[in-house]
Amino acid sequence: MATGSFETGRTALVLGVGGGIGGEVARQLIGAGWRVRALQRTASASGASSTSSATHAIATAPASRGVERLHGDVMDRAAVRRAAQGCDVIVHAVNPPGYRRWAELVLPMIDNTLAAAQAVGATVVLPGTVYNFGPEALPLVGEDAPQQPRTRKGAIRVALEQRLEAASAHGVRSIIVRAGDFFGPRVGNSWLAQGFVKAGQPVRTVREPGVRGVGHAWAYVPDVARAILELIEMRTTLAPFARFHMGGHWDADGTQMAAAICRVAQRHGLHAQRKAFPWPLIYAAAPFAATPREMLEMRYLWRETLQLDNARLVATLGREPHTPLDAAIEATLAGLGCLGERTPTLAAAQ
Repeated sequence: MATGSFETGRTALVLGVGGGIGGEVARQLIGAGWRVRALQRTASASGASSTSSATHAIATAPASRGVERLHGDVMDRAAVRRAAQGCDVIVHAVNPPGYRRWAELVLPMIDNTLAAAQAVGATVVLPGTVYNFGPEALPLVGEDAPQQPRTRKGAIRVALEQRLEAASAHGVRSIIVRAGDFFGPRVGNSWLAQGFVKAGQPVRTVREPGVRGVGHAWAYVPDVARAILELIEMRTTLAPFARFHMGGHWDADGTQMAAAICRVAQRHGLHAQRKAFPWPLIYAAAPFAATPREMLEMRYLWRETLQLDNARLVATLGREPHTPLDAAIEATLAGLGCLGERTPTLAAAQ
């Protein structure tokens, strides 16, 4: 179906449309003929939603073309319910601003989404992570593996998914797609964009945070969004509480992602050196800043192998959407402004 050609009854509310995964899901939904709606905070709202029902199309940034935006906040249950009116699907891809105040905001946000979904009969779609799993589930992790997280964020993720499972007993259908570390042309808050390379700068150094010989799971966001789109299209045939894992790009020995970055950089006339990630500096900064503390909390994912088993997804879709690694890396580095050419910077690409 051509972009911009909508079918009646195909409307989705995407919460978190300004983020990498939410924006990409929105783009692919629009390309498949869906109407896409978003909820947007305003500077004057101070976290509360506006009662205005006026909407406008955002036509400036590529990530926003064709998205109808309502003023409001995900923390305002009434605003979420208004935005969800007439929607068949709610994509819950929202996180607290700056990833701060997780313990306070994440669960109220999903509660508001579930209340809206129950009111309008919509299916909730959640992009999931590997944070749910502790050492008991490793190394190859299926959807039904024990969830005994060792981190604060992991515990919150488990509680979030438990909310969805409980809601299924009250008629709310949901789809969870778990994947490894996200990367992509419009994903700025990621290990690749902030750890391996520096967004906006030509690739000269590739920092490797992992231990060689330890595998690591990666997920190219356009592939994740494609899988989400295909599952949305067949949502009525899925279990009321459906969970899927994406294999994504599996770096079996912890060296393949850095090698791919170096290959792509070389094709663009850049010579990148591989160096160890400066973990000692992160330890030194952790007592004074939240971001280093978050990085240290998740360091176990660089020290232990955690691979996602995608057998259920492949059985459901027939295959997993998959972009070849070098092509995915090239698109990502171009989008991040890291190829030393006149490619869009991250800020311009969003």
